[in-house]
Amino acid sequence: MINDPRPALVTPRPNKPSGVATAIKVILGIFAALMALLLGLIVLLLIGVETGPVALLIGLISATAPVPLYLVLVLWIDRYEAEPGWMLATAFFWGALVAVFFAFLLNTASDVAVQLMTNSARAGRTFGAVISAPIVEECAKAFILLLFFFFKRDEFDGVIDGIVYAAMAGLGFAMTENIQYYGKAVMEGGGGMLTFVFVLRGALAPFSHPMFTSMTGIGLGLARQSRSTAVKLIAPILGLLAAISMHSIWNGSGVMFGGVAFFLTYILIMMPAFFILLTVIILALLREGRIVRDNLVSDYQAGLLTEQEYKRLCTIRGRMGSSYQAFSKGGLGNWRTARELNQTASELAFHRSRVARGIIAADAREREAAYRQAMEALLRRLRES
Repeated sequence: MINDPRPALVTPRPNKPSGVATAIKVILGIFAALMALLLGLIVLLLIGVETGPVALLIGLISATAPVPLYLVLVLWIDRYEAEPGWMLATAFFWGALVAVFFAFLLNTASDVAVQLMTNSARAGRTFGAVISAPIVEECAKAFILLLFFFFKRDEFDGVIDGIVYAAMAGLGFAMTENIQYYGKAVMEGGGGMLTFVFVLRGALAPFSHPMFTSMTGIGLGLARQSRSTAVKLIAPILGLLAAISMHSIWNGSGVMFGGVAFFLTYILIMMPAFFILLTVIILALLREGRIVRDNLVSDYQAGLLTEQEYKRLCTIRGRMGSSYQAFSKGGLGNWRTARELNQTASELAFHRSRVARGIIAADAREREAAYRQAMEALLRRLRES
């Protein structure tokens, strides 16, 4: 079979909402999207007033051009259970449109207030960078994570999910913030200054905002996967405090002590923190692999999965190998089927893990049956190809 013209299977979802409920959700979603877009346009307008239209356009292009590469790198982390596209997009545009608007508003207000109280422009800028910005911006980005944590429990399973959602919000925020930085660089120093700022923010530290907010995501992820009440209460708070502290140190090193301190902070604090974050990601991926392995073993023992299929589903390398083999045997259609099998198997495994931890959906049994049914159909299709 070279190409499978049949459409990829979609895992059935029990207890489908009524048409009225769906319509209300669509209307509310459209309204929220339009409001977010309005806030984003207001931010662009304010930046344009500060920089001028030409510098704004150059800043916009410079800030958005590398974003697809950053997004690919972040999404690659989520190797076992890819998150819904609409949630990833919501996190990104929350950071890019909504969080950045409130941060712009509150940071400007605090800057002006401190300047008036101290009669010092430098004091206002320092307070804004070291105190206001870290608190306001990290809380604004964390808000969307909290919404997902409480209202999308079936899509927020642990540390990896927290990091991915946090990184998406951070990337969105950084993109809009960079429009202002790049635009001001063009206005103040032309192409040479733009190149310097782009290297500094776009090449040396493109993941600063995602890394800060990932601390909050890790805290929420630990709270989700732990059974300890103390961890559930303390981990998110510590995560947010870590995000604020790292952000404050990063801003303060340059604003208060100059370029040398900024680069020392980058080398001695931020680079080690980034590698520690990578270590956390690796350990979290190993945990997710164990969840898949432990929760699919019953399907292997029952004969739904062969030994080879089971082993491939339980490791990242095995999944990549099965996707490649499916493509080489049956082309793009077969590759899509293999990827959907990987996703469905993960959904089943994580669903069982949530049930075992007491996070039980009203339709838990129906959902498990639906996942198994979808897996059987996908396996049959791959075996016949």
